[in-house]
Amino acid sequence: MTARNLLLGLILLCGLPAAMARAEVRFENVIASDTLGRPVRYAIYLPPGYDEDSRDYPVLYLLHGGGTGQPADWFTLAGIDQMLDRLIGTGEIRPLIAVAPDGRRAGDSDIATYFLDDRDGESRWGTMFLEDFIPGVETRHRTLGGGDARALLGISMGGLAATVFQLRAPGAFAGTAAISAAFRTEAQVLGLSPDAYRSRYAGLLGADLEGDARLNEAWDALLPDTLVSETEPARFARVPRLYFDIGADDPFFEGTADLHVALRDAGIRHRFRVTEGGHDWPFWRASLDDALRHVNAVLTRDYGE
Repeated sequence: MTARNLLLGLILLCGLPAAMARAEVRFENVIASDTLGRPVRYAIYLPPGYDEDSRDYPVLYLLHGGGTGQPADWFTLAGIDQMLDRLIGTGEIRPLIAVAPDGRRAGDSDIATYFLDDRDGESRWGTMFLEDFIPGVETRHRTLGGGDARALLGISMGGLAATVFQLRAPGAFAGTAAISAAFRTEAQVLGLSPDAYRSRYAGLLGADLEGDARLNEAWDALLPDTLVSETEPARFARVPRLYFDIGADDPFFEGTADLHVALRDAGIRHRFRVTEGGHDWPFWRASLDDALRHVNAVLTRDYGE
C-alpha cells in the first residue's frame, strides 16, 4: 500500500462514525385518532444521529397544500429533508424532528380540510391535531414536548392553518412560518364557481352555498380582524413568532397582506416578506431555507426572547 493510499484509508476510517449518523425519512406511519374515528397517516424526518443517541428533539409540524397535496410532497417535491440535512450539517439550524401529517379526508373526497374543523362538526381535523396527533407524536418519538419546543411550517392551505393554530393557541407553538398562505378576500370567495367552492370550502364554511351565504360566521372567524382580536397579544410582544413569505403575483397576496396590516395595527410582532414569484413549487422551494431559519430562531430563542 502506498503512503497516499494509507493516508486516504485513515481519513475514511476516521470519518466513518460521522458518516454513519444519517438522517432518515419514514413514510406511511399512522397514529390512531378517537376524534376522527380512524388512523391518521404521517411522514417523519428523523435528524442525523437520532438512532445513535438518546437526546430529545424539538418538533416541526409540516402542513401541506390543498388540492392534490399530501405529506410526501415535503420530501419528493420540496426536498425538505435535503435542506434540513444541509442546514443541520452546517450548524445553521439545530437538529429537529419534522412531522408531516396527512390533511386529506378519508376515502376519495377532494374537499379540503384546511387542517381545521368542519363547520358542521362532521370532521374535526383541527381538534384531532391538538388533542390526538401531537400527543401521539410526542409519546411515540423522542421529543422535548411542550409549546416552546414545537413549531409549524405550512404551504398554501397549510400556511393558513398554521397561522390560525398559532393565533388561536399561541402557547401551543413557539412559532410559525407560512408560505403562500391561502387567505382569500371576500371578493375571491364570492367569485368561486360552485365546483371550485365545493372543493375548497364545502367543509370549512358549509356545502352548496351561493353569494353572501358563503360569508357566514365560519368565514368571519377566519378574517384578519377576528383572528387578531381573539389572540393573546402578550405572547407576541417581544418575538416575531409569525413569519410570512408570499409572491408578488400570488393570488393570495391581497388576503395575506390584509392579515399583515391587521397584525401590524394590533402591535403583534411578525415578519412579512414579499418577493417575486407566484403560487407554485419553484417559489416554495426557494422560500424554505429562510422559513427554516425562522423556525430555528423561535425554537432556540435566537430572536432574543
